[in-house]
Amino acid sequence: MNILIVEDDAGIAHFLQRGLKHHGLECDIALSGRSALSMLSTRNYDAMVLDRMMPNLDGMEVLRRKPGHVPVLMLSALGTLEDRIEGLDAGADDYLVKPFEVAEVIARLNAIGRRAKGTERGDMLRAGDLEIVLTTFRAWRRGKPLHLNKKEFALLAELMRNAGRPVTRMMLIEAVWGYSFEPSTNIIESNMSRLRAKLTVHGDPDPIETERGFGYILHVDDAA
Repeated sequence: MNILIVEDDAGIAHFLQRGLKHHGLECDIALSGRSALSMLSTRNYDAMVLDRMMPNLDGMEVLRRKPGHVPVLMLSALGTLEDRIEGLDAGADDYLVKPFEVAEVIARLNAIGRRAKGTERGDMLRAGDLEIVLTTFRAWRRGKPLHLNKKEFALLAELMRNAGRPVTRMMLIEAVWGYSFEPSTNIIESNMSRLRAKLTVHGDPDPIETERGFGYILHVDDAA
């Protein structure tokens, strides 16, 4: 595994790097959040160990801005239940409270690495700047987590499977609910409205076009 360690304390960063390398892991160090984002944009990593509390650009902001879906183990001295939930909800795959043992860091990195490899066997869908993991109901746009309920997630999954092509209302109803509704029902529209609001919450353009009287199209930019 190729690991990026993001930690503003050089002593801790190099201690962790030595421990991981001793167990056969390749490691780079970023001593700031900005350095981490720069390295993530130019190199491929299997996982990231991310300190939560850093000056200027903290770990939570790195989670929000990081490109793609690099699995993240967040480290922090903040260890209350609320702190851990906040980190996981922000997009971390695991959360470990300081002080830590290197052996536990390695075990947790191996665990999130196994989960990430599982998504490569057909569990992940990608369309433009959107990514979802079907087995865990997790979704991201431009690397930022989307907090979708299961119906919104299922709608997005069906649109992503047919990206660039029209999807009829009946196709969506059968894929998401599994049975038919009265034609006059607005259940598709109400769920689609909430989905679109969540897709654009960070100021990104709405990727879904309404084909009136027919259905919807998810537009994707292959360069995204």
